[in-house]
Amino acid sequence: MQVLNNEALISDAEARQFANHWIEAWNSHDVDRIMAHYADDVLYQSPLIAQRGFSERGQLNGIEQVREYVTRVLPNYPDLRFELSGVATGVHSVVIFYRNVARDVRAAETFVLDDEGKAVEVRCHYFS
Repeated sequence: MQVLNNEALISDAEARQFANHWIEAWNSHDVDRIMAHYADDVLYQSPLIAQRGFSERGQLNGIEQVREYVTRVLPNYPDLRFELSGVATGVHSVVIFYRNVARDVRAAETFVLDDEGKAVEVRCHYFS
């Protein structure tokens, strides 16, 4: 992953690059490629975390908890494939809009990024 520019606002090109790498990593089903997008101290929030019994609060703290979650959940979805549908930029943040093709679920994930382009906070949202 490339280090971000020194500006607070992430450029469209940087956001698109992050989104494409993130989608490709998930579609590869390679845990190490997926984890490369997260900082060691990441705060990861998703309603799926609670639904799958990992945390009642729907929150994981730190890369080791996120790795354990991904490692345990990913094998249950061998047909998992994400399709990028949009990217939004912000101040030290990116929102990725995508569709889980296998389950036909649309989602948006907000990533707050550190200076190295790794997510320090992630909030997952699912369209109803």
